[in-house]
Amino acid sequence: MRGPLGVLAAGAAGAALLMFVDPNQPGNLLPKCPFNWLTGLNCPACGVTRMLHALLHGDVVSAFHFNAVMLAFGVPLVLWLFARWSRAKWTGERRPVPRVVGVAVIVVAVVWGVGRNLAGV
Repeated sequence: MRGPLGVLAAGAAGAALLMFVDPNQPGNLLPKCPFNWLTGLNCPACGVTRMLHALLHGDVVSAFHFNAVMLAFGVPLVLWLFARWSRAKWTGERRPVPRVVGVAVIVVAVVWGVGRNLAGV
């Protein structure tokens, strides 16, 4: 269980940082999106840091505004994958993630990435 507990601890540390550092303020110590910095376009994950900051402060509406797809699909997917991984570590039973999940993630990321840049979201 060291792996899942380590990831949980790192996530808690990141959440603690986001409780006190506002990614919406200029000059904060959080890294900028390299894809956005290089191209000026939004990647499918652009806004996730601001979304998580808003969620940690109980502002679901702002979280949805920052990255609706990651809030609606990414957060549940990450929780589901973490639960599968933790269960596999706990029980020793390994089941691969269905291939359709990976394909769906790629399709949603491409459609969201292209669509949000065309629509200016």
